[in-house]
Amino acid sequence: MPDAHLHIAGRWRHAADAGTRDVVNPATGSVFTRVDEATPADATAAIASARATFDDGAWPGTPVTERAALLRRIADLLVLNKAEMARIETLDTGKTVAESEIDMDDVESVLRYYAALIETESDRVVDVGVPGVISRVVREPIGVCVMIAPWNYPLLQISWKIAPALAAGCTMVAKPSEVTPLSTIAFVELCSRAGVPPGVLNLVQGAGSTLGDALTDTDDVDFISFTGGLATGRIISEVAARHVTKVAVELGGKNPHIVFPDADWESSVDQVLTGVFLHSGQVCSSGTRLIVHASIADDFVDALVAGAEQIVMGDGLDPASKTGPLVSAAQLAKMEEFVESAKAEGAVLRTGGGRPDRDGLDPAGYYFAPTIFDHCDATMRIVRDETFGPILTVERFDTEEQALALGNDTDYGLAAGVRTSDAALGERMVRGLRHGTVWLNDFGYYTPAAEWGGFGKSGNGRELGPTGLAEYQETKHIWHNTAPAPSRWFTSTEDGVQ
Repeated sequence: MPDAHLHIAGRWRHAADAGTRDVVNPATGSVFTRVDEATPADATAAIASARATFDDGAWPGTPVTERAALLRRIADLLVLNKAEMARIETLDTGKTVAESEIDMDDVESVLRYYAALIETESDRVVDVGVPGVISRVVREPIGVCVMIAPWNYPLLQISWKIAPALAAGCTMVAKPSEVTPLSTIAFVELCSRAGVPPGVLNLVQGAGSTLGDALTDTDDVDFISFTGGLATGRIISEVAARHVTKVAVELGGKNPHIVFPDADWESSVDQVLTGVFLHSGQVCSSGTRLIVHASIADDFVDALVAGAEQIVMGDGLDPASKTGPLVSAAQLAKMEEFVESAKAEGAVLRTGGGRPDRDGLDPAGYYFAPTIFDHCDATMRIVRDETFGPILTVERFDTEEQALALGNDTDYGLAAGVRTSDAALGERMVRGLRHGTVWLNDFGYYTPAAEWGGFGKSGNGRELGPTGLAEYQETKHIWHNTAPAPSRWFTSTEDGVQ
């Protein structure tokens, strides 16, 4: 980690007002380091650096082969530093080291995917039916990009933005969550060591309430990519509209996991538990809504309760831990509020519902027990709002039509899961569900080669896949007449004008 934590115009520097922010280990509730916290002036300087580098520098015109090679060098450095990067991610987020190591592998895959993709991209030639005319559609970097990432997957989420932006030839300003900034700082240092030119990748960190206007309310930014909450996404979209700035926002989800009575029992119980309690439920695509057929619901929920109560919670640095704490005291308080709301609305608490009383857990850590509420319905706040924690709600259905209606009864539309051994039923369900990713007899997996994003209030735009690269590009049509001649629209030889 560098001694200073803002990276602007190729230099590490402290905040303009020397301000810092405490970084807290969620497993202990204690401060373990501090980082520089940017001011609006720092954010403005970072944008100015990116703007000047894009407008006047050589980076946008760097050959594709060189950009791809740079992405691969970053990936190679990440592999060499995987253990330390994973440790940093765990200290910052509370997730287990095993999860953090998977995150590092996924970041590597994203970097290598976009290195390969940019090398295969070519112009599109359009046949216009005019002799002597060559018509091409080409892609060029969109310009200066602002990237705002969430706290649950700090490095993975920012890599989904940085990798395609570098591949496209953009310049950028990255802002990780102020809650979990460390892995992004370390990653930017790796990028600098790999040879990212000064001014191409700038970094600031601090609260969105402090830096938001400087980063988004400006004509000097060409594209904003934001992953986070719905309320903030709305504000960013409104501000961007004033400047006609392109924006892509991924705003979370309230994701159904639908289980039919013919589904494989063992894998269904296993993946419903994993789908909701991995990373203590702090996953935008977490399967927080179990929608289960009434004929198996009682037994299925009993099995889930038994499984949830066996989940080993602990410090993410402890190899025995299967899930860690929540990320912050604020997130813990939010879970406690949701539990009280659910009880008041008549949901039946089957397990969890508060801080776990288990040996070995630091009482100051932000632990919250895996929680299951049965006999819920779609009118309840705990079913409609994104909890972003280890809380599963259970709804029942009798018919396929009811299951589909319940699965789509949400303001969000990020992800969904369907479990059935009937292939035709499964296909009808996955096609009928209005969600950006739908898993059939699986849950939670993704690939860098497939687009990620949601319907409805889960946002707009896409990350990953070819579309994730296209977000950082502009298309330009080039019409080349190789044999120019007068059109004689307004003139003719009869007028005596040649």
